[in-house]
Amino acid sequence: MPNPTQSDLHVNAPLTNVSIAYIQSTDLYIADKVFPKVNVAKQSDLYWKYSKSDWRRTDVERRAPSTESKGTGWKTTTDSYFAHVYAVHKDIDDQLRANADSNFSLDSDATKFITNQLLLKRDIDWVNTYMKTGVWGTNYVGTTNFVKWSDTASNPVQDVNTWIMNFREINGYAPNFMVVAPQVMNALKANKDILDRIRYTQRGVITEDLIASLLGVGKIYVAWATKATDVDDSTPPIAAGPELNDVEAQDAATGYKFLTSSEAASTATQKSLLLGYAPSGPSLLTPSAGYTFVWNGYQGGNGNGIKVSTFRQELIKSDRIEGEMTYDQKIVSADMGIFASDVI
Repeated sequence: MPNPTQSDLHVNAPLTNVSIAYIQSTDLYIADKVFPKVNVAKQSDLYWKYSKSDWRRTDVERRAPSTESKGTGWKTTTDSYFAHVYAVHKDIDDQLRANADSNFSLDSDATKFITNQLLLKRDIDWVNTYMKTGVWGTNYVGTTNFVKWSDTASNPVQDVNTWIMNFREINGYAPNFMVVAPQVMNALKANKDILDRIRYTQRGVITEDLIASLLGVGKIYVAWATKATDVDDSTPPIAAGPELNDVEAQDAATGYKFLTSSEAASTATQKSLLLGYAPSGPSLLTPSAGYTFVWNGYQGGNGNGIKVSTFRQELIKSDRIEGEMTYDQKIVSADMGIFASDVI
């Protein structure tokens, strides 16, 4: 064998400017986009709810001379929230920090990792709270109430227009958002009725905004975020920081699904949508299908419900990156939402 060999001339080492990480974009998360956040000073409290029927009738009568006007009013009730605190941390050991190669930005990477965990948890809870049957005022089921949108005979535009008409008649507001599972969005982009309607528009490019315009809703949100499934819980997560192990073998044994598929209560909701109304911000006299109550009295009023702290853990010779999040995701007006399952 000729000398020197290739291994004598070069020893393989990790590149300092290249690495592979699977960080989900924050744009994929929808929990902070659909419903307004209500900043509250206390962890739990009450909020007012008005009678819808009182605001959808009139007691006005013709007034005779020398008589009192017709009296009227409205009824109210209260409901409550409780903003739970969720937390997770990542420790960076002094020995690890001292020995880490220059390509590891340990504090920055840990902050991103912790923030991603918090956002993923909040979206999982959002899907479990809102994207299911039996919690909204109106529920439709494919085949039973409408032709599934994967069927060539379906007419999604007409279906949604009918739902909007019914919604407006009951609530006095037009739905302004729709949340759909990724499978539903793909079916809409391939739907014959949709394709026929845009055949002669701008190059026939089907975007989510174009479909929202065709369906008559202000905004469509697609639940694109994914979650690892079938994770081997017998292998504890790495506490100290990055270390070499069989990452590819671990990932090969793990499944991945959209949140609407992995967290939904039934297979029907994996192919579902939520149509509803939510104002741009919380209001005393404007209804909303849902609210996210954020306890800013605990977190110093940062408004987004997320707080990341760095502090010293001298006992274990580590720096701790800790993330906290507070929220209570509430359906506050069930009749302001329409849930459709088995859409495709």
